[in-house]
Amino acid sequence: MRLVRYGDPGAEKPGMLDNAGQLRDLSYVIADITPDQLDPIALDILRSVEPSTLPVVSGNPRLGAPLAGVGKMICIGLNYLDHAREVNKAPPDEPQIFNKAINSLCGPYDPIIRPKNSQKLDHEIELAIVFGSTCRYVSEADALNHVAGYATFNDVSERAFQMEHGGGATKGKSADNFGPLGPWLVTADAVPDPGKLGIWCEVNGVRHQDGNTSNLVFGVAKSIAYLSQFMTFLPGDVLATGTPAGVGHGAKPEPRYLQPGDVVRCGIDGLGEQEHTVVEYEGA
Repeated sequence: MRLVRYGDPGAEKPGMLDNAGQLRDLSYVIADITPDQLDPIALDILRSVEPSTLPVVSGNPRLGAPLAGVGKMICIGLNYLDHAREVNKAPPDEPQIFNKAINSLCGPYDPIIRPKNSQKLDHEIELAIVFGSTCRYVSEADALNHVAGYATFNDVSERAFQMEHGGGATKGKSADNFGPLGPWLVTADAVPDPGKLGIWCEVNGVRHQDGNTSNLVFGVAKSIAYLSQFMTFLPGDVLATGTPAGVGHGAKPEPRYLQPGDVVRCGIDGLGEQEHTVVEYEGA
């Protein structure tokens, strides 16, 4: 099942895609796609809905992040061996994590906004896990039972903010529109193995990241089980699992950073693609 939210920012409506990829209006069934719609019983009710009975959404509406009411976003760093090597870091013995502010969430085709004083804007395609039930102190064997679904995620980063201002990565990860999520929330039953997904990112038509989640240092179930020993994941929380090699900061012989006008495309097998144009921040 592929769930979406469409419409203007702050006024999105719930939708789902039918088998032909046509967007259908789900607002006759639920008011929005929120954490309380992600538990197994609620998802089973949505699965019982025949998409062909829902109204077709005409035109080409904006897509928002496919989930409203995200509680927290946790990201894992250096979780692909090739990415650790390209930035001259040793792969960690245990998952390294940071927070990403909720205000960074945006839709899969919204612009990437280069913030004021930005010098080193970068892309990071990642597999995002969305939780459907409370997850604490779980085993690796039980971990995936707490997953509602998966989504494409771009952990947009400002490397100067991240590395040159102290205090950890969060400063460089949390500006507005630094967290494009979607286009779809693909329910876990439609993703047979999250550890075998192609994952890629292009800038201006040139593919720079081209990996597979089979190369995660800490796989999906292991990451969930490990982190659940330190925090509780609630329905609607998002865990981003790290990025493969090819980020601009690791480019040789010189880093390659995003500039206004650049077009960033990224995607994950079965989870859909994103496309963003980089624009300057225009506020005061």
